[in-house]
Amino acid sequence: MAMKVEIVSTHGLLFNGEADSVIVPAADGDLGILPGRQPVLANLREGSVRIKTGGQTESFDVVAGFVSVDDDVVQVVVDNTKPSKNELKKATEAAQAD
Repeated sequence: MAMKVEIVSTHGLLFNGEADSVIVPAADGDLGILPGRQPVLANLREGSVRIKTGGQTESFDVVAGFVSVDDDVVQVVVDNTKPSKNELKKATEAAQAD
């Protein structure tokens, strides 16, 4: 059973879809979220939000914010994001190809 996941920043919607698991950088350490988790509200520190679906992982580097989990709905609200290592690598490769 998948969870509905939404990541929103001050710049708009970053991700809206389903996931098998989510890992967020909570203030007290990384928090793994699986379907059926008890409701939780936690502050986020700088780090990576990792969304896993069907063996694929998508990562968003965040500065700060909070996560809310309730009824298999995960909402991540962040102040700002940083380009992930994958995004930087793709941008570098694209610039070198030009």
